[in-house]
Amino acid sequence: MTDAPLIAILDDEPQIRRILSAALEQAGFRTQSFGRATEFEAALRRITPDACLIDLGLPDRDGLALVHRLASDSGAVIIIVSGRAQVQDRVTGLELGADDYITKPFEPAEVVARIRARLRRPSQSATQRPQTLRFAGWTADFDRYLLTAPDGIETPLSHAEAEVLRLFTDNPRRLITRAQMLETLGGTAGDSFDRAMDVRISRLRTKLGEDPKNPRLIKTIYGAGYIFLAEIG
Repeated sequence: MTDAPLIAILDDEPQIRRILSAALEQAGFRTQSFGRATEFEAALRRITPDACLIDLGLPDRDGLALVHRLASDSGAVIIIVSGRAQVQDRVTGLELGADDYITKPFEPAEVVARIRARLRRPSQSATQRPQTLRFAGWTADFDRYLLTAPDGIETPLSHAEAEVLRLFTDNPRRLITRAQMLETLGGTAGDSFDRAMDVRISRLRTKLGEDPKNPRLIKTIYGAGYIFLAEIG
């Protein structure tokens, strides 16, 4: 089972850690659990989790700041598991780079299902896709979660940003609707998903040096969706 996906669990409640670990290991995942952010961050120097379950109410660190740093520096799937149930909390978490947001109390089976959806194995045709693509002078490396500008400057991509860019590069010069984004990227339909997509696309445009008033690569078709205008090399 050494090739099973590794899930890192960060929660200061021992019972929550035990429940999540038991459910995930029964489902075939490997897990490592941490009660403090400092322990978790130290462990990231020696482990590379496929997904991280992050509680926001941590005793030694602001959970949202940690989510933001992970989204910037890591290619792992980030799922917030929190007792903060307000819509604004969900929107903020997604805006800062989380891939999903689950509120406590939760059903362990739902957490397992959400992780499976995020880590679902690509089809054979998908695995044969090149992991490095070039367009308009840019290079996107989906293995390393890196975007390289025409002048050679490298910018990290979060897992969520890479998912959106991959969707665009897989479908150049074609309309991508919100419904397609929801189906492909996963999530829950509603204002929080729409806001999260807007933020991720805005971040991609910024990293691609786009003029928000006149984007050359990611064009908004109001009321319909988006079109990625670049040719893929």
